[in-house]
Amino acid sequence: MADDETIRREYPILEFDATLEAVIEPKRVIKPRDMPEHAVACFFQDVLSRLEQEHAAKVIKHLRSEIGRHPVYEIDVDGRRLAVFHPGVGAPLGAAFLEEMIALGCRKFIACGGAGVLRSDIALGHVIVPATAVRDEGTSYHYLPPGREAAANPAALTAIQDTLQAHELEYVLAKTWTTDAIYRETPEKMRLRKEEGCVTVEMEAAAFFAVAQFRSVQLGQILYGGDDLGGVEWDARGWHKQASAREKVFWLAAEACLRM
Repeated sequence: MADDETIRREYPILEFDATLEAVIEPKRVIKPRDMPEHAVACFFQDVLSRLEQEHAAKVIKHLRSEIGRHPVYEIDVDGRRLAVFHPGVGAPLGAAFLEEMIALGCRKFIACGGAGVLRSDIALGHVIVPATAVRDEGTSYHYLPPGREAAANPAALTAIQDTLQAHELEYVLAKTWTTDAIYRETPEKMRLRKEEGCVTVEMEAAAFFAVAQFRSVQLGQILYGGDDLGGVEWDARGWHKQASAREKVFWLAAEACLRM
């Protein structure tokens, strides 16, 4: 049987390097500025548009990628400053934008988004809080040693649960499956993930948790139940059209973030 060192050399994804500074280090190429300490990574473009239109959100910075410019907003929540940004889609871009927000000066994060459910009994729009994420993506392996799961920050997890309980909202504390390949969620992979206790599938949580741990910042995530992958056939359930659920999850994320 091959030893661990041989396995690591065979598979590049396992060649973790704990060196703290990379060739392109965010703090060297991004100057810190007067940023809110608290930030919500919001996947809902419709909610971001409403923040501009109805909540006097002001653009304080742009993140940039080949997709274009990605505004970072600041809003006032009961006299407190909160940054809000769209983290893109997928672990690599999400991790890069999180890195840049950390370099700019943010330290406490809640991400909010939707996720496919692996249990059909979880209703559309139901709140889900991932405590751990199965690392079936590539990004987290550059921030943490090889392992099966990454975990949310305990302080962030407590803030989320305290917020949900204050509103007397039911939620599922869950393990999520983070994968890069939305078109390779095969029946066998579904079976395996369900057997190990995964409740949802999404594309970013494991990477977010890993970056946050590596950079010593606080980060948790709130999801809402979206499309249903728990049955024989996929059911989209119109998950991306749930405007009220998406806005509710955003404001819960904002409140939880400011609790930290």
